[in-house]
Amino acid sequence: MVDKGKLNIVDEEGRIIGEDTRENIHKKGLLHREVHVWFYTSDGRLIFQHRSKSKDTFPDQLDATAGGHIDLGMGWLDSAVKEVGEETGVKITQTDLRYITVIRSKTFDPVRKITNNVIRRIYAFLYKGKSENLKGDPDEVQDFEYWNIDTLLDTKADRSRIIPALLDADSLQVYRKIKGLIK
Repeated sequence: MVDKGKLNIVDEEGRIIGEDTRENIHKKGLLHREVHVWFYTSDGRLIFQHRSKSKDTFPDQLDATAGGHIDLGMGWLDSAVKEVGEETGVKITQTDLRYITVIRSKTFDPVRKITNNVIRRIYAFLYKGKSENLKGDPDEVQDFEYWNIDTLLDTKADRSRIIPALLDADSLQVYRKIKGLIK
């Protein structure tokens, strides 16, 4: 059984070196693992998760389609599949995912006074379903929004509703790589 209150602590190479509670890991800024899965469409759009207004971090903002911490005892791909199911209602397998890259990120949330110090693996999934088939937990997700990748990459576009860390240089490179998957 997975202990939902604890996460692995990792070194800079991503090797597990310990574990602690989620609360302590964020309070102390300890390095841990996360996964993001971006849904994209064959016509060049990314699908953002519109976070619930009740979320304690980045409420009412746009986030990766699915993502989260790597729970104790789980690997990257298992976590990616689990998060997609929980946050979108879409059932996928590991082979449905395309590995994009790994990003090392450290951000500070001034509201909660916590540090998210992560190694994050990013995957992409070609979504062929209808938008109304995406179903997130209402406590977590309001809905989903489709964004043209070119619009997202345009620095003049109004991107104010997107979580700021998803607009850094590493993230923009992720969107370019996903755009390159579209044939």
